[in-house]
Amino acid sequence: MDLGLNGQPAVVLAASAGLGFATAHALAREGAHVALCSRDLNRAQDAARRIGEATGTPVRAYAADVADADSLTSFIDTAARDLGGLKILVCNAGGPPPGNFAALGEAQWAAAYQLTLMSVVRSVSAALPHLKAGGGGRILALLSSSVKRPLDNLTLSNALRPAVHGLCKSLSVELGPDNIQVNGLAPGRVLTERIQQLDEAAATRRGTTWQAVREASEREVPMGRLGTPDEFGQVAAFLCSPAAQYVNGSTLLVDGGAVTAL
Repeated sequence: MDLGLNGQPAVVLAASAGLGFATAHALAREGAHVALCSRDLNRAQDAARRIGEATGTPVRAYAADVADADSLTSFIDTAARDLGGLKILVCNAGGPPPGNFAALGEAQWAAAYQLTLMSVVRSVSAALPHLKAGGGGRILALLSSSVKRPLDNLTLSNALRPAVHGLCKSLSVELGPDNIQVNGLAPGRVLTERIQQLDEAAATRRGTTWQAVREASEREVPMGRLGTPDEFGQVAAFLCSPAAQYVNGSTLLVDGGAVTAL
């Protein structure tokens, strides 16, 4: 299926690894002209090179810290200029650190607020003039299944991801008249470095092995396995495409059916 993304200028935040990388890869595979960033320019360039080699579509790489207002705004403005416009913004950031409430101090709350919520606020603010100038586009926020149910030992995510979820819903109403669709994509347990780190941390807390933690989590998924980054990326590309033209204000779970709430 041709998603109609060929030549579409797209910016993907924090895309040197994990689900950001998977999303950038899926967009480039569909022919989108992607600009990605990482705090580490070498990692960004390596990610762009690997995606370009795999897809045949050149990818631009930039250094930017999504938790820093000036760095983030400068990246989006520069990328939009270099791409000749902007039609797709994918808001992404590394997950806030694990921990229960008692283990978290104000500094950790403040840092997570900047990383998780304000990175979306600032990136949307920076992208809007470019999206409107091009007649509209797509904003996709990469979230977490914590927007639907709290996750063990992830208090920061449980508190801040739903805030982004609510922001996306508000933006979908406000920006719909400008032909800008705003949606969220909420992964469950998808095999990334972060999932490996969380499983190892859980194993330490529980006095077991990460393999045992992984097996237990797989049993909670009706499909009996964890998702792959490529599976997630394909859904992200769809939501960024003209094929999803009438999808607006939605948050889609990509979790194999693990969240059983309606």
